[in-house]
Amino acid sequence: MATLVSPLGFRARVAIAALSAFPLLAAVAWQNALAQARPPIRNIQVDVAPLRANVGEPTASWVQQGLPSQLSQALAGRMTPQGGTLVVRIDYVTLGPNKDSWAQDNISGVAMIGGVQWPVRAITRYQASAVDQALVQESNHRRVTQLLQALTYWLARGL
Repeated sequence: MATLVSPLGFRARVAIAALSAFPLLAAVAWQNALAQARPPIRNIQVDVAPLRANVGEPTASWVQQGLPSQLSQALAGRMTPQGGTLVVRIDYVTLGPNKDSWAQDNISGVAMIGGVQWPVRAITRYQASAVDQALVQESNHRRVTQLLQALTYWLARGL
């Protein structure tokens, strides 16, 4: 038994399909426009001199060792020989005191590329454990690593 399809029904289905595809196409176009608007990056420099003066060691070394590789990974798709240098200056890392076994940690500084600079900051929450008191340096290193991960996430999204 053959089914007859009215021309009006077929046109309506085509129109619905086209209208349904529009938001998807618009989202893809928007993402492409954002990707093109973001400046390409040639290399990454991390300046921890202010952090070293404000907080000292070993925190400054942890940031200097960890942040460049995390940023390189997160921004790998935007690295090109024609790009500019991304300079991230870290001014402060604050590992907050424990309150009800939780602490709030902060990292802040400035990111610069192509003559434009903007403040950067990330906040993480850290749940303290009984082991942290015995292994303070290891605990603090973990906390700084979490801050670097959060800062890298926001820098990769915002650049």
